[in-house]
Amino acid sequence: MASTPDPRDARYARQRILPGFGDTAQERLAAAHVVVIGAGGLGSAVLPILAAAGVGTITVVDDDLVDETNLHRQILHGTADLGRPKVSSAAEALHRQSPHTTVIAHLGLFTSTSAAAILAGADLLIDGSDNNETRFAANDAALTAGIPLVWGSALRWSGQVGIAWDGTDYRDLFPGGPDADADTCEIAGILPTVCTVIGGLMATETIKLLTGIGDPLLGRVALFDALSGTTRELRYTRDPARDAATRAVAMTPVAASAGSISARELAALLSEPTPPVLLDVREPDEVALVGLPGAIVIPLGELDARIGELDPAAPTVVFCHLGVRSANALAHLRAAGFEDARHLAGGIDAWSRNVDPALPRY
Repeated sequence: MASTPDPRDARYARQRILPGFGDTAQERLAAAHVVVIGAGGLGSAVLPILAAAGVGTITVVDDDLVDETNLHRQILHGTADLGRPKVSSAAEALHRQSPHTTVIAHLGLFTSTSAAAILAGADLLIDGSDNNETRFAANDAALTAGIPLVWGSALRWSGQVGIAWDGTDYRDLFPGGPDADADTCEIAGILPTVCTVIGGLMATETIKLLTGIGDPLLGRVALFDALSGTTRELRYTRDPARDAATRAVAMTPVAASAGSISARELAALLSEPTPPVLLDVREPDEVALVGLPGAIVIPLGELDARIGELDPAAPTVVFCHLGVRSANALAHLRAAGFEDARHLAGGIDAWSRNVDPALPRY
C-alpha cells in the first residue's frame, strides 16, 4: 500500500510558497481522503491534479471500460488501455504520477445503496459523472454524510461547476430531480478542452475546501463557454419549498448521524443560559485572524492526543474554517464517546456570512 505524501517534499514547493498556503495547507491535503465519481473526461483532469497536489487518499469510482471514442478527452487512458476498466487504468496512471498517494479503485456504480460504504472516512466527494441519476445520488449522499460535494458537467462547447454544501445543494438548482431525457456526450458531442477547463476548476474548488483557502463557490455556479471564451457566474439560494422536507429528513437517524448545526442555530444556543462548549480545530495562525469568544482551541492534528482536555458529557460544537475539518473532528469525538457533539456547517465562514458580518473572512 502506498505511503502518505510527505508535505515537505520538494514536489510541493511551488504551491507551499503561495501566500496563505504554506505547510499547514499542504499537511491538510496529505491527510485528506477524496472520493471521485468518474474516471472519464472530467476525472481525467481532476484526478491527476489532486494526486500531484498531494492529496493523501483518492477513491476512484467508475463502472465503465475504456472505449476508443473516449480517448480524445479522457487523457488518463491510452490505446493500450482499450477494454480495461477505467478505474484500473486511472489508478495506474495516478500511481506513476504520485507513488505516495493511496488510490482506491472501486469498479461499480455510485448509487444510493453503495454510497455509505464508498464514502466511509471521506472528507469530500467529487462528482464527474455523465448522467443525472448519479449526480442526484451524489448530492443526496454528500448531504447525508455531512461532507461537501464538488460537482461539474461538460457538454458540447460549455460546462459548469458548483458546490453542494452549507445550506444549498444541487436540488435547489434543479428542484425537478433527474431528467432521464437529458443529452449525453454520446449524443450531443463534447469539445475535449471543455473537460480540461471544468475539471481544473473542480480540482481548484476541492483544494480550496480541503485547505481552507480562498472563497469557494458556495451559492454560486461558474459557467464556461468555449466558443466565446467567456465565463460568467450564476448565484442561487435555498429553495424555500424544500425547507419542510429538509426538516423532516433531519429527524431521521441517518441524517442525524451527520451531526451538523447551522450558524444561526448555534447563535441561538449560545444565547441560552447554558451554552455548548465551542471547540475550534483550526491552526493557530487562523485563530489569530478571527475566532469565537470562549472557544477551546485544539488543532485537528492534535485532537486525538489532547481529547482528554474535553468533557465527553458536555454539549459540544466543533468548528473550523469551512466545515471540512470539523466534520472530521466530529467523527473523532463520536468515537471517543462524545454523544452530544455536533459540528458547525460551513465553519466560521458561515458564521461571518450569516450571524456576524463584522467578523473578517479569509
